[in-house]
Amino acid sequence: MILPKVRDPRFITIRRGGTLTDDDHRLLALWAAGCAEHVLGLFEAARPEDTRPREAIEAARAWTRGELRMMDARAVGGHAMGAARDLRGAPRFAAYAAGQAAVVAHVAAHELGAAAYAIKAVRADQGDEAGRDECQWQRERLPAEIRELVLDDQRLRNDICWSVFG
Repeated sequence: MILPKVRDPRFITIRRGGTLTDDDHRLLALWAAGCAEHVLGLFEAARPEDTRPREAIEAARAWTRGELRMMDARAVGGHAMGAARDLRGAPRFAAYAAGQAAVVAHVAAHELGAAAYAIKAVRADQGDEAGRDECQWQRERLPAEIRELVLDDQRLRNDICWSVFG
């Protein structure tokens, strides 16, 4: 469970009654894609022939460029998460990170899912200290426009994201 029971209006677009701008929504998707891509090799080492997680990361980016509809990005994200079903550990979490990145197009709050699963992937592969380094790597790549939003989101949802941000 990575989404709160009550949706934060900061992660709902203005046209749907929240406060999130389209530009910031796209930045969240791009950041999530970068987090997922950073650990993609952990999946690809286990399943080099399965392109679904890589396609999900590209779908997230294509959506930000207006080249893919939200529903299509969401579907590709679901396929990436399906690639994880019979795996365990780092490869599984890396595939989930990619899937979460693609579904940011549908629900912006999935940005934290991509980041959290990426950290879980690194932890599973290299241990807790490497997971902390991954969290720092992600934070260093946060665009200024969304930095405080994401850091506050990490603080608020850390407990439902396996405490990977603390």
